[in-house]
Amino acid sequence: MALISLEDLDGLEDEQLDDDITDNPEPMDEEDRDRMLTHWRNVASTHHVTVPSEMTGPIQEMTRNSHQREPLPFAPIARHEKMGEVQYEERVYPAGFWACVTRSEDLYEQSISMGFMKLMRFICKENSAGRYLGMTIPVVSTIHMMQDGNMFDKEVSTAFFLPSEHQTNPPQPGDSDISIVHREPIRVIARTFFGTTTEETVSHQIALLWEILGVTDDVRTDNYMVAVYENPSVQRRRNEIWFLRRDL
Repeated sequence: MALISLEDLDGLEDEQLDDDITDNPEPMDEEDRDRMLTHWRNVASTHHVTVPSEMTGPIQEMTRNSHQREPLPFAPIARHEKMGEVQYEERVYPAGFWACVTRSEDLYEQSISMGFMKLMRFICKENSAGRYLGMTIPVVSTIHMMQDGNMFDKEVSTAFFLPSEHQTNPPQPGDSDISIVHREPIRVIARTFFGTTTEETVSHQIALLWEILGVTDDVRTDNYMVAVYENPSVQRRRNEIWFLRRDL
């Protein structure tokens, strides 16, 4: 995932921002806010996305709360290894409410980035609860394939599972582009990879996992998911490609 992602917020120290920006609960002064916004604009410019000034508040809020993230719960089913190396894992993720936004920008990276900026604002008080909601990880993007199965559709959905405290009574977004969706359980085949998540690298990971799995009829070929766990400034950051089983 590129640009304004929750993992980006962990990487502010890589730009030598002062420790008290993230540790001090008091509001940032104007100089700190300007430095943070400049950092994100520099990151965004490499992916052809502009970070508006109104993102300063959400970036600050999520940075302060970066250590309060819930892992997305799952039930492990199986782990497949070859010569001591994990090839892939199978898991079932539970039913629950997700906050979702879909974008159709020119570039895959733009769709992911623009979508997550909207989710950030929802998380940071632009919601019916009027407060910071908390986060879960990973953030999951759904890739829809074209009919020929060889190219990504422009439409990319980005979502995160609502924290446990909000599952029974989900706050509603102020942005009509964001939907609170109840998803049924899914069974995934998950393979870890490291580095960037561009269309090129994700396409490679899809092909690689198909090569490992071989021909099978019980895995969907129209949609794939990309789960992102870590800061893009990390050289070997952790991501996963998810294939979806047709049945649990």
